[in-house]
Amino acid sequence: DGELAVLADVSFTVNDGDFVAFVGTNGAGKSTTVKIMCGLLEDFEGKVDVLGYDVRENDIEVKKRIGYIPENAVMYEHLTPMEYLEFIGTMYGLERKEVARKADELLSLFEMRENKDERMVNFSKGMKQKVHIISGLLHNPEVIFMDEPLNGLDANAVIIVKEVIARLAKEGKTIFYCSHLMDVVEKIASRVILINEGTIIAN
Repeated sequence: DGELAVLADVSFTVNDGDFVAFVGTNGAGKSTTVKIMCGLLEDFEGKVDVLGYDVRENDIEVKKRIGYIPENAVMYEHLTPMEYLEFIGTMYGLERKEVARKADELLSLFEMRENKDERMVNFSKGMKQKVHIISGLLHNPEVIFMDEPLNGLDANAVIIVKEVIARLAKEGKTIFYCSHLMDVVEKIASRVILINEGTIIAN
């Protein structure tokens, strides 16, 4: 029918506690792979299991247990970071008190505590990206998917995020990190998977 496959025979297993770097150039198929694993794309052939759940049949169960940090996410910019994180926490079924405690802790870590009650409409891309990262970690997910999380961050924020990622890896979190660069992952990743033109070329 003339359709072009974005991914072809992509197959791999990620073990509990792995830090997998999924590396490829822009357009290689990284984001598509992650969106399928996170239950955000339904139109695919094949089978995908995350944490023992078939993504096609149990996408809600998968979404409850994972953290997804995209490169560019849509957010409610007229909210403050605290309001936005309360909204995200409620969606995950967290107690309001627990959300406030965790959000305060993470905002402090990312040097954004003083901005927690400001409207995000005036935030820089980097500040918004920090809030995205926090929202993906808020519910203490079992698996964390990161898709180019450093884009738009200033040098200081990049250092903080690298430290957070290293800490999560040390704690034994399962991390699937997509990037077109090796600099972040080469020192802390336990495995590197290379993808090119929708096909895995090294694992």
